[in-house]
Amino acid sequence: MLYQVSKASKYYGADAVFEDVVFEIKNTEKIAIVGRNGCGKTTFLRCMCGEENFDRGTVTMQNGTTVGYLAQKVIENDEGTVEEELMTVFHDVFEIGRQMQELEKKMLSDSSERVLSSYAELQERYEALNGYNWESEMKTVFTRFGFAQSDLGRKVNEFSGGQKTRIAFVKLLLSKPDILLLDEPTNHLDLEAIVWLEGYVKNYPKAVVIVSHDRMFLDHTADVVYNMEYGRMKRYPGNYSNFVIQRQNDLERQQSAYMRQQKDVQRLQALIEQFRYKKNKAAFAQSKIKYLERMETVEVEKIDDRTFHARFTPAVKGGERVLETEKLKLGYDHELCEVTLQVRRGDRVAVIGPNGTGKSTFVKTLMGLVEPLSGSFMLGHQIEPGYFDQQLAQFSSGKTVLEEIWDENPEMDRTAVRSVLGQFLFSADDVFKLTDVLSGGEKVRLSLAKLLLKHSNFLILDEPTNHLDIPGKEALEEALSGFTGTILFVSHDRYFIQQLATSLLVLNNDGTCEFAECTYQEYTERQKNRQVREPVKEKPARKEERKLSPESRRRMIAKIEKQITEKEEELEMMRELRFEPEYYHDYAKMKELDDDIDDIHTEIDHLMAQWEELSGEE
Repeated sequence: MLYQVSKASKYYGADAVFEDVVFEIKNTEKIAIVGRNGCGKTTFLRCMCGEENFDRGTVTMQNGTTVGYLAQKVIENDEGTVEEELMTVFHDVFEIGRQMQELEKKMLSDSSERVLSSYAELQERYEALNGYNWESEMKTVFTRFGFAQSDLGRKVNEFSGGQKTRIAFVKLLLSKPDILLLDEPTNHLDLEAIVWLEGYVKNYPKAVVIVSHDRMFLDHTADVVYNMEYGRMKRYPGNYSNFVIQRQNDLERQQSAYMRQQKDVQRLQALIEQFRYKKNKAAFAQSKIKYLERMETVEVEKIDDRTFHARFTPAVKGGERVLETEKLKLGYDHELCEVTLQVRRGDRVAVIGPNGTGKSTFVKTLMGLVEPLSGSFMLGHQIEPGYFDQQLAQFSSGKTVLEEIWDENPEMDRTAVRSVLGQFLFSADDVFKLTDVLSGGEKVRLSLAKLLLKHSNFLILDEPTNHLDIPGKEALEEALSGFTGTILFVSHDRYFIQQLATSLLVLNNDGTCEFAECTYQEYTERQKNRQVREPVKEKPARKEERKLSPESRRRMIAKIEKQITEKEEELEMMRELRFEPEYYHDYAKMKELDDDIDDIHTEIDHLMAQWEELSGEE
């Protein structure tokens, strides 16, 4: 057992965050902790890493186990460069490398078994720490988080707060703690970075504990799920989808057992009432009373199934043609992309692509908030757009929740306004909360309530699932799936995209775009198939015909060995390019790169054939 906490409890004043929790990590398990916003998931992680303490409970952990967590004060010294900060992670690698160099010098004059054994031991540790590839690993992880390689030379204090957090995330991943704690790791990452992180976590050689509302990320990474609800935690083997099925089965079994027991209790109570006052049946009645007293009551697990329920309805049907753009160039001081597409009534278009390609700029341009650089767009007949913007959803009006809705819809009476707010889980005194103090999820729900009341027939949504927990995302999916109008939305949530989108607008880093009339799953499968190529037939290696002298042969072998090393290094560089957005989203460039990689493979094979032939003649 790598880590175990038993009967753990945490309180804030008189309120229990969680009580009597049992939690354990075995070996290299990838564990997801799921639950509603505010149920205590982040607090539990903070207690695990020592930023807070459990108020009660026993923690058992293997000696020497390291725990890594992205703390709030992410980087202590921001005066140095990013590269200097990240290189602190590889202190052990550098120290072992220094010791190996000292032994290599010593081995020139001392080749004893003791020295050779010491060197072999150091080399084994060096390889285990990825010492031969630390620089490549550092650059790969860094660039996968949206940075340019040149950013390594910049000082940390030159970056924004969000960028510093991502730098700290890179440092955390490179440090490779025995237990890696990740709290909402996919927030603010684009789809490409999320997919890369997914693979990284899945193949991480140690344990990982993840708190996330990204269902597809959890499906692809977790092999154990802990559900946190009403201060309790329960362990389920398998990924998130398995957890959903198992939990539903558990609840159904509990309900069935509870109903059977209640029928049995009613039957026994009826027997007791029937015979307790009859002399010849009094003993029988007493035995049934004792049986009832000893009976262990079946409890049905308490579940929090509250969620908002909304039905978006357009006031008018609108024309068949909803949106047409013609060479619409988007950007501010420079062009980000050019979009030409046609959207028809009933379409649900997901706008996807790496960060910085113009997704939010596109929807802002459609809403008239940003002027296009050139080109044109046109909304169809009687098309009435309704806009959800993640930034506009962060209310700071000083109004109450009730006033925020009522001021925009004065024709509604108080009862009608409260009824709509109730659909979005604002009930009783919640409607008198100031919008400034609402949580992120509450602000999103309030913004959706305002959008519902516009009765638009064309919904334009920019990251609508941010700050929503899983039940909230599921409720929004259900509401939008039943919408009879048209939807165009920006999202990085792959599960949400898969559930909702009927077509995709893919914006690429090179300013191009692709309109794919298919689901997200079909698109990703198509992308994978694009990367599959027919194997290139290899030409037979040309044989060395003339007889070489021993000295010439040795020189030739050394030359070929050097060429092989150079070609292998070139091959590694080309393979790394496959993960660069410039190639990942450009089929033509990726095909050309694959051709080059195949050519290098062929050259290496030719060189190896020559090397084997020359070596065999010695």
